Amino acid sequence: MNHETPCPLNAVVPRPATVHPRPETLVLDADTTIAGEADAVRWFRETVGGATGLPLREARNGHITFRVTPGELHGPESYRMSITPEGVSVRAHDPAGAHYAAQTLRQLLGAGAWRESVVRTGPWTLPCGELEDHPRFSWRGCHLDLARHFLPKREVLRFVELLAAHKLNVLHLHLTDDQGWRIEVPGLPRLTEVGAWRSGSQLGAGPTAEHLARPHGGYYTSEDLLEIVSYAAEHHITVVPEVDVPGHCQAAIASYPRLGTDPHRRLDVWTGWGVSEHVLNAEESTVDFFRRVFDHVVSVFPSPVVCVGGDEVPATEWENDRRCRERSRELGLPEPAALHGWFLRRMAEHLRDRGRRALGWDEVLDAGGALPSGSIVASWRGEEGGKRAVAAGHDTIMCPEQEVYLDHRQADHPEEPVPVGYLRTLEDVHDYDPVPSDMPDGSAHRVLGTQAQVWTEHLDSPSRVDYAAFPRLCALAEVAWLSARARNFTEFHRRLATYHLPRLEALGVEFRPLDGPRPWQTRPGVPGKPR
Repeated sequence: MNHETPCPLNAVVPRPATVHPRPETLVLDADTTIAGEADAVRWFRETVGGATGLPLREARNGHITFRVTPGELHGPESYRMSITPEGVSVRAHDPAGAHYAAQTLRQLLGAGAWRESVVRTGPWTLPCGELEDHPRFSWRGCHLDLARHFLPKREVLRFVELLAAHKLNVLHLHLTDDQGWRIEVPGLPRLTEVGAWRSGSQLGAGPTAEHLARPHGGYYTSEDLLEIVSYAAEHHITVVPEVDVPGHCQAAIASYPRLGTDPHRRLDVWTGWGVSEHVLNAEESTVDFFRRVFDHVVSVFPSPVVCVGGDEVPATEWENDRRCRERSRELGLPEPAALHGWFLRRMAEHLRDRGRRALGWDEVLDAGGALPSGSIVASWRGEEGGKRAVAAGHDTIMCPEQEVYLDHRQADHPEEPVPVGYLRTLEDVHDYDPVPSDMPDGSAHRVLGTQAQVWTEHLDSPSRVDYAAFPRLCALAEVAWLSARARNFTEFHRRLATYHLPRLEALGVEFRPLDGPRPWQTRPGVPGKPR
């Protein structure tokens, strides 16, 4: 018989709002029963029961109970937990709160409860005490770029599990870009027959980057995406899809040349990184094409928010193409560059007519009134875009590249693999506050939350995604859950190093060690481009 020592009550990531430990412990064994909110009970029995070997039989008055009692608690996604030597009582505002309580219990059982199957037998113990917990923000997200490097469906499902384990509730999927189109659209087969595949990939960054002549690609069928959406919903995560327009569209134009500014030009799906000059034309047929795409997107994704992109849209082709210049005049626009905002507004209004809110990167604010009311701005070029959005009456998500882009380098370690972007350490991420100190009074509620960005130009495998995201995503989860004044990096670092990294290791996450990469995590000879 092997008895795992429980974690202390204050070992949870992200840290609960209030923690009141007691000296006793609760023993869970083959006779322990469970009851209450069906989804939390099912998840706990399947996941924790499967790892611990505990049968966790259901009973009318279980030793572990999950009850939904919304009137008693702080608000959405909140819960209150009492652990005594007799059992666990959870009161949650809603099923999401019950699920987060179940995730907290899993953490408190120790790393062994994070394995896929039983590695020890016997009873398990929980520390006693009371917890009260609720999130600071309603949008606690992570953006995952599937266009630059495709991830198999099983890896997306695993990423959902990792988000849920950290009480993150939004998965923003970047499904289309110059380098790949990843969503099957009925009746438009070339988007995946052509657009989902490229002949090679840029390897590294900067002037000495090379080219890897290895074909790459993949896409998700409608059934794949419905499965991802359903699996995420079981974990109380909303999947926000992104189809980027009217720039970052080379894969679409390669599939259907009539979408571009020169219908006679044949493009390939791009094999390099950066910003392609190839943009969509402004013909009504192209608007109809993407309306059709977005109609399929909303049929698959029930998310109330759909991202239309709108970032990094060069106007060069519009300015140099006779038909685009004529089209801008026909539309009464002041210049061809204004086609950017015109196209985005058409898509955003179409989504609004379908009952969805459009989300766009902060360039949409410079695109000539592109956003109808109710739209959301993702502030990535610093925080100014978010502040401008709020001033204009829009909600915003704070995701500045200087703070929360997890593909950027996380140390000045000499063997850091493919070091690109800003240096953002674990402490930097943990110290970030998504609500700027100079926000106008009464406007902070328009900051819906924050999300980390995981762009995959230089993350060409699941292990590279793990390395870039963890453990900094653990810090971002705490930023999204706790107020700035409630956070303490020294204390977080202790929880992480002592208790949480062993959990991730038991789960098989290939995270970056706190003291630098393991030898097999380095990328010798692959250049980066630090900023």
